[in-house]
Amino acid sequence: MLGIIVQIIVSWIILRIFVKKDLTALGIKPFGSRSLQFLIGFMFTAFLCASIQMIDAFLTNTNWEVSSKLTFIEGLNAFWLNVKGVLFEELIFRGALLVIIIHKFGAKIGILISGVAFGIYHWFSYGVLGDIGSMTVIFFITAMSGLVWAYAFSKTKSIALPIGLHLGWNFTINSIFSKGPWGEQILVPDKVEFVSNPILNLVVYFVLPFVVVPILTWLLIRLWGGRKIKFHTTQITK
Repeated sequence: MLGIIVQIIVSWIILRIFVKKDLTALGIKPFGSRSLQFLIGFMFTAFLCASIQMIDAFLTNTNWEVSSKLTFIEGLNAFWLNVKGVLFEELIFRGALLVIIIHKFGAKIGILISGVAFGIYHWFSYGVLGDIGSMTVIFFITAMSGLVWAYAFSKTKSIALPIGLHLGWNFTINSIFSKGPWGEQILVPDKVEFVSNPILNLVVYFVLPFVVVPILTWLLIRLWGGRKIKFHTTQITK
């Protein structure tokens, strides 16, 4: 939590220095519409991720059961772990730095840099540096996600939708289906050794990114009219 507080303080400082803005440049107001954007993003990716896991369970004849170790407090802690992780990453890759890059170089450059940086970052967070095959797959998946989240920021002028999209996926895969770094969480498979269906893995890792992007684009256009965000020296306007 202390790290996130430090990130917020640093974000405020660099926004003041480079674009003469405060934290509202991250699109935290108005709270009503931003909360709705967050909720829509969360539900969108949570549903997508859960659907994939259910299809995988069907193809592999696997049943998911509530962990016998689960308590209410542990469930809340699982959610909080995901919230902290997502906030940490979003404040770096879709926060003040992205605002500044878009302000200086435009939305396309900002989105590209954010996506590429997000992919490279996961080489280190996943500990695969040096393994070319894993590096390639992880970069592709996470960079594509980073591009989507950055695009969502540029279209809505807010970090709310990217956080919702990111958290919906992470919480579902990490904690609901216990496939994250924290081990057994809410649901566990009824098989001791659970192996995902390879065909579904191919869809998830190589086809899904090209499905998510157009769906998200359509969703944004439908919800917010496809209005482009222009970042100016003195103000940010739609």
